[in-house]
Amino acid sequence: MHAFDWLNHQFSFFGLSVYWSDFIGNIFALLTVVLALRRLVISWPVQILGSVCLLVASLNVHLTGNAGRQIIIIVAASWGWATWRRNKANEGTVVVGWASWPVRLVLVAAMIAGTGALGAFLKAMNWSFYPGAPWWMVLCDAWIFTGTVIAMYTQARRYVEFWFAWLAVDLVGVPLAVHSHLYFSGIVYGIFFFMVLAGIRDWAKRTGNQIASPRNGLPEQLEGALSG
Repeated sequence: MHAFDWLNHQFSFFGLSVYWSDFIGNIFALLTVVLALRRLVISWPVQILGSVCLLVASLNVHLTGNAGRQIIIIVAASWGWATWRRNKANEGTVVVGWASWPVRLVLVAAMIAGTGALGAFLKAMNWSFYPGAPWWMVLCDAWIFTGTVIAMYTQARRYVEFWFAWLAVDLVGVPLAVHSHLYFSGIVYGIFFFMVLAGIRDWAKRTGNQIASPRNGLPEQLEGALSG
């Protein structure tokens, strides 16, 4: 028996059958949000550990899109970890700011286009849920995947909009997790909703109306082009 096989086992959580991987991964995810709200660099390695567990949980219930999402999170968290460490070393603390309106429009367009493109790909390959899964389920899977990529990018760049991206993910993630019998994930997504609202308030208060500089947002060349 492999050392980590127990992650694939279920236990009863107030009458609900919950995978250990789902449970532990979401505990780490909750801790990640708490640490990110406080702008602590340690939030990134905690997020990586949680995503490893949630990757196992997603594979258990054949959520291919969500499994791929965890891989993206692990890769993006490694990059975000490096950017936050560098920013803290330069500024003495992790400095956050708002994205400019042109950048916001790019992020919204990327969310819509990414969801449509990824949804079509997952549907064509039958890689989301089960063969022949309805379009609405596949698009939900794609929405969460795309939203996570955008959330990870904006978090690494220290945009306040990072919290809004997670809010969009949560609004779809709760019913999808329950429908997929990942009940603990559904509960955690619900808790995330209120923590995200607190995150928006806290980061916004710290920034006022400050717009993130090119160094804190998109690469300088793209930011300059968007800003005219």
